Amino acid sequence: MIDLFYWPTPNGWKISILLEELAVPYTVHPINISKGDQFAPEFLKIAPNNRMPAIIDQAPADGGASISLFESGAIMQYLARKHGQFYPVDDVRAQAEVDQWLFWQVGGLGPMAGQCHHFRHYAPEKIPYGIERYTNEVSRLYGVLDRRLADREFVAGAYSIADMAIWPWAKLWENQGQDLSTFPHMQRWLEQIAARPAVVKGLAVGEGWREKNPVTDEKARAILFGQKA
Repeated sequence: MIDLFYWPTPNGWKISILLEELAVPYTVHPINISKGDQFAPEFLKIAPNNRMPAIIDQAPADGGASISLFESGAIMQYLARKHGQFYPVDDVRAQAEVDQWLFWQVGGLGPMAGQCHHFRHYAPEKIPYGIERYTNEVSRLYGVLDRRLADREFVAGAYSIADMAIWPWAKLWENQGQDLSTFPHMQRWLEQIAARPAVVKGLAVGEGWREKNPVTDEKARAILFGQKA
């Protein structure tokens, strides 16, 4: 059994989608980031960076004590390796393909799209430089993704955790000020993944929570600077 500490955001969706794809039983523990749950001392013991998602695996493969993990990319690698799916552990070259695109998302698309969302929608004042900088960088990154998908179905060949990591951020292209018509291969890929039953189920976890707990400018500032809202 997996305990999933979660809120319906792109990083949270990565893990709920993967767990649904793996058909692994899990229990969801809401971490309401609009109320500052991520700063609670009990959550800090699981996720020392005060960010969700995080998991506790109550039955690790080695049969030992439970394992807790934070950071979405590390969680995805751990779960995929444990269950032997969506990550080619026995093929060094195929594994390298998945890894580079997983880290491309973790180190590039996620942070840049997150800043884009902040400056476009949550910043207490509109800063044209910030909006332009991050909107343009996200556009550049989607150009990279679109070219990658021009001659293959998924980013690393076979459907993998790399696709599951990228998709929840890329599906929010409109909020990032992007024109999807300029990325036709990405558009095909977005639609193809969106139609997967496990993706539909993973995306539905916590549906409506964010609407009931809107993030105000004050809360957004608190989250950005690591303070309680």
